[in-house]
Amino acid sequence: MTRSAQQYGQSNTTAPPQAWFPTVKRRPALHRVLTICLATLLITACSRTENTMSHDLSTDAAEADVENGGRGLAKLNPQPRQAFDVVLKLHNAPGPFERIEAVAQYDVANEAECGRINPASGTAGRITSQEPVALKRVADDEYHGTVYLDRMLDEDYYGRGVCQWKFSGTGALLKATGAHEETRFLTFIDADRFTAGDTLTLYYPRRNYPRAAAVEGPYGMTSIEDYPASGNEDPTDYVPELRDALFSISLSAKEAKQ
Repeated sequence: MTRSAQQYGQSNTTAPPQAWFPTVKRRPALHRVLTICLATLLITACSRTENTMSHDLSTDAAEADVENGGRGLAKLNPQPRQAFDVVLKLHNAPGPFERIEAVAQYDVANEAECGRINPASGTAGRITSQEPVALKRVADDEYHGTVYLDRMLDEDYYGRGVCQWKFSGTGALLKATGAHEETRFLTFIDADRFTAGDTLTLYYPRRNYPRAAAVEGPYGMTSIEDYPASGNEDPTDYVPELRDALFSISLSAKEAKQ
């Protein structure tokens, strides 16, 4: 069976930053140009700027570290205290998910005051980091983890003042087996809803599991590999023939007991 793009029921809600899945880490690095544009985690902003910094890592070492998935000059807070318990639940899942990954997104809130000014644009570059969140399976359809709002360590990267990190939200990616061609089921709850204790439930067509079928376009059939399904909060946003064949993923959080 072939489908048009509209039949996939792509979400009209805010989608998780594409940089999250696969994770793209935009961290303070030297001469690092980052272009983030959704479909990884988790977990999509589009804008990267050259940065020049002075710290305990050399320019080349910091750049190489970021390229290899490291943090460059950014550091984790050695004693984070603002812990939240996060819960991911599946409802009416179409099958098993062997790959489930989560990340917490952090952004520097005052990059205009602390970031390096790019001579070409006259503005400071954004500094972003996605940190993995370990999820523990507690039931067939439920996973638990811990997110720290203060996971990143505030520091002066450019000699213009201390960069202040702020938690932006938490996202997750799910795949049937983890194979490249399979659909990426994505979810993301922003910081305001996360800290308020809200539950975000997104609905997805079951038929996109384990992978989306080819779609018919102006030039014939097109195979869709690694399809990013971001879901809908309102199941009635889907066409009528899909509404009785949906599953959902819920993300919720509450402040951890100290």
